[in-house]
Amino acid sequence: MNKIKALILILLVSVFGNAQEFKSPNGNFNMKFSLLSDGTPTYQLSYLNKEVVKTSKLGLELKNDPKSLLNDFKVVSATPSTFNETWKTVWGEETQIQNHYNELAIKLKQNGTEREMIIRFRLFNDGLGFRYEFPQQKNLVYFIIKEERTEFAMTGDHTAFWIPGDYDTQEYDYTESKLSEIRGLFKKAVTDNASQEQFSETGVQTSLMMKTADGIYINIHEAALINYSCMSLDLNDKTFVFQSHLTPDAKGDKGYMQTPCVSPWRTLVISNDARDILASRMTLNLNEPCKIEDTSWIKPVKYVGVWWEMITGKSSWSYTNDFPSIQLGVTDYSKAKPNGTHGATTEHVKELIDFAALHGFDGVLVEGWNEGWEDWFGQSKDYVFDFVTPYPDFDVKGIHAYAKSKGVKMIMHHETSGSARNYERHLDKAFQFMNDNGYDAVKTGYVGNMLPRGEHHYSQWILNHYQYVVEKAADYKIMINAHEAVRPTGICRTYPNMIGNESARGTEFQAFGGSKPNHTTILPFTRLMGGPMDYTPGIFEMDISKLNPNNNSHVNTTLANQLGLYVTMYSPLQMAADLPENYNRFFDAFQFIKDVPVEWSESKYLEAEPGYYITIARKDKNSNNWFVGNNNGVNPRTSTINLDFLEKGKKYEAIIYADAKDADYKTNPQAYKITKQKVTNKSKLKMTSAAAGGYAISIVEVK
Repeated sequence: MNKIKALILILLVSVFGNAQEFKSPNGNFNMKFSLLSDGTPTYQLSYLNKEVVKTSKLGLELKNDPKSLLNDFKVVSATPSTFNETWKTVWGEETQIQNHYNELAIKLKQNGTEREMIIRFRLFNDGLGFRYEFPQQKNLVYFIIKEERTEFAMTGDHTAFWIPGDYDTQEYDYTESKLSEIRGLFKKAVTDNASQEQFSETGVQTSLMMKTADGIYINIHEAALINYSCMSLDLNDKTFVFQSHLTPDAKGDKGYMQTPCVSPWRTLVISNDARDILASRMTLNLNEPCKIEDTSWIKPVKYVGVWWEMITGKSSWSYTNDFPSIQLGVTDYSKAKPNGTHGATTEHVKELIDFAALHGFDGVLVEGWNEGWEDWFGQSKDYVFDFVTPYPDFDVKGIHAYAKSKGVKMIMHHETSGSARNYERHLDKAFQFMNDNGYDAVKTGYVGNMLPRGEHHYSQWILNHYQYVVEKAADYKIMINAHEAVRPTGICRTYPNMIGNESARGTEFQAFGGSKPNHTTILPFTRLMGGPMDYTPGIFEMDISKLNPNNNSHVNTTLANQLGLYVTMYSPLQMAADLPENYNRFFDAFQFIKDVPVEWSESKYLEAEPGYYITIARKDKNSNNWFVGNNNGVNPRTSTINLDFLEKGKKYEAIIYADAKDADYKTNPQAYKITKQKVTNKSKLKMTSAAAGGYAISIVEVK
């Protein structure tokens, strides 16, 4: 059998001097590697016999090294292999994932320097992944990356869904435009954020979603971003060639490397069907298998919390208005007058615990419970929080005992205010405090400019910090939900205690003036390609002024759209973000949030078009029930969905939560209707979604 496999691989890889060619397992992709006349490595990619990536250069520019790792290479060897396994997930959109690829490892040696570099290519049935590898060697030991020069040469002026290239934030609305239009739209696409720095008026971030004129979908991202800088893309809008652009550190350097070492994988997920982009698991497959031996303590969570009332301005994180500044260990809060707006009080949190227990939620997130919030932001302050000292009105031990008696877990909040060094200083003590007080999950935050000063949110040093926190948390059996950190790249496969991330424009921006009505029809094609997002859905009151008269923001969706998010925006960590009183007002619609699981065994992508609509069906991991979610863009839409994914011979009841006929996300967002009907795997449902609307369906087996 091994001899047969070897023969097949030899046939798959054609070698002509410095040129090599190989195919994906299903034969749909064909990649060519070659050296230019000056010894520059290149690749070219075709899909269904059509070129999708033109000949593109590879290599790295090194600091203080005129030779760099750009050209003058010769091919030493081209080693093919194949791999096919199925691995089990700890949590995910399905319980099992197939990892099947053909590989070609090109070993290069540079003339004159004798330095060696391997470029490893993997062709999957859904696209290409490749990375640079630097073996241990005498002539290349320590080196500094000035810039990575990887190219992605597009074949035309594609339509793109993009956000501005930025070293510090991904919290932007997406812009749909031709590649040639990015420069003219760039300034308008840049909106205010707590920390931000762009590098080019044609710079965009990954995951980048594109569509060609002939209907080919192309997604560019990266996987396994470890000990390296985050990659953005800089576009030459004359030639439509993207070049990688790494985030610099405070000195302007882009990576400190020591051999042996590797780069992250650069990924291209490609299909003529948008649903295949959503179904791709390439990013996860390019990461290492799980390194946590016992994962029994890692559990998906559905939670409520005090967060939304704080974001809208109804309540505050801070305890008092008495002090112009705070010095932990010096400021005496016992002498302060409470401001009357503090949200994280013992009494209020107990109310949330009661609500969670009554409706079957797993946890309660509390922010603003600890000293220091009075001057936490924008002060370039190193010692801003200690993560263990509560305000006088928050009884840690009493809350722990009360939550335990109700069968509810408390979720910790650690805001660092960007002071990564301070967080590391307190990390062991903070995690032990969590263990001692019954917290097994934490939402971390990195709002504002980074400390050490001059560092960016996406530079190598800070990325190593994020990874350190995840690995340290695993030692304490703590799950991490990181906000304002780098966007994920599939590392949750290796460390599944990394149960959630923000790293995009979440629901909070609906309280800051609103997001585009089609925002959540783009996120699954972009931000979620690297891992789940803590998007915090479930808002039922769209008029923010009803929570805070001084805030005139409006949530730009219908209520039915908010329900659909629990299926379309996959996360093992899902929040019912609105206030309990709003759920009590629309209690029949709230039932879907109570019923929808956070653990899935199977997912079906029924229909999808980036920026316009997404409909997904998922099967509950712990029953035979299915749940369907739809999010719609700016145009009302009617479609027919086929329920052939249901088990043959079984009967189900479908509970449908949909936009009413007069639903309008601006003027009548809370207009919805709930209907029931018997269905089987032969059933078809004709569904209508309003602009920025949607629907949600519970499909329960009838026994």
